[in-house]
Amino acid sequence: MNFKLNNIPERTAKPRTNGMTMVMDKGMGLVGVRDFLSVAAPYVDVVKLGFGTSVVTANLKEKIAIYREHNIPVYLGGTLFEAFLVRNQFDDYLEVIKDLGLTHAEVSDGSIIIPHIEKCGYIEKLAKHVTVWSEVGSKDATHIMAPYKWIELMRAELEAGASYVIAEAREAGNVGIYRGSGEVREGLVQEILTQIPSEKIMWEAPQKAQQVYFLELLGANVNLGNIAPNEVIPLEATRVGLRGDTFHLFLNK
Repeated sequence: MNFKLNNIPERTAKPRTNGMTMVMDKGMGLVGVRDFLSVAAPYVDVVKLGFGTSVVTANLKEKIAIYREHNIPVYLGGTLFEAFLVRNQFDDYLEVIKDLGLTHAEVSDGSIIIPHIEKCGYIEKLAKHVTVWSEVGSKDATHIMAPYKWIELMRAELEAGASYVIAEAREAGNVGIYRGSGEVREGLVQEILTQIPSEKIMWEAPQKAQQVYFLELLGANVNLGNIAPNEVIPLEATRVGLRGDTFHLFLNK
C-alpha cells in the first residue's frame, strides 16, 4: 500500500488460498494485459479466459506468457470445456491444456447436461494433471436448484478432486446464486455456508453490490470471481474499507 492507515484489515498474501480475486479476461490484447498488470498484478490471483474467447483470440500463447511472467495462473472458461465435451473431444481438450502449458482447468455443466457422476469423473481425470476448479449452477435462469442440491453437488465435486467450487453467476451476475435482478439469494448462500467451507468457494460476483454483500458477510478475504480487469483496483479498495460502500466496515475492528 502506498500510504499507512490504521484499521485496515489484513489481507492474505500471494500465493493466496483464500481472499482470492479471479479476473475474467474476455479478449484483452497484449498491450492491454501488460498495462493492466502494471498496476493490478498484486491483486490478481487467477485469470479466466472467458467462455470460448481463447479459441478466437490472437496471440494467445504470448498473452498467457505475460500472465505467467507475473506468476498468475490462467485457465480456459468452463464453457469451452463443455464445447469440447459435447463434441466428444475431451482428449483434445486435455491436449490443448498441455500445449498451452496451463496449470489450472475449469469443469462446468452450465450449458449442457452432464450426469453428475460423469462430471465428477472428468474432475478426477483432470486433477491428475492440473488444479481443477469446478463450477456449480446453471446458466439457465429458469433452472432453480434447492440449497440442499447445491451442497450435495459442491461436496461431491470437492471430494472428486476439485480444489475449489465456483458458485455460478455468469458474467452479468444474474443467474445461479443471484436473482435475475442481480440480488443475492441470501437464503441459498447462508445454507451453502452451513456445509461447505467458505475458503473452498469462489463466489462469482461481477457487480459491486454483490461484492459488498460478500465482504460484509465473510470479510476482506473472501474469494470473489468474474471480476472485470478495470474493476480489480476498485475491488481491492472495497476489500479494505477504502470505498464508501465499506468505509465503516473495519474501522472499529
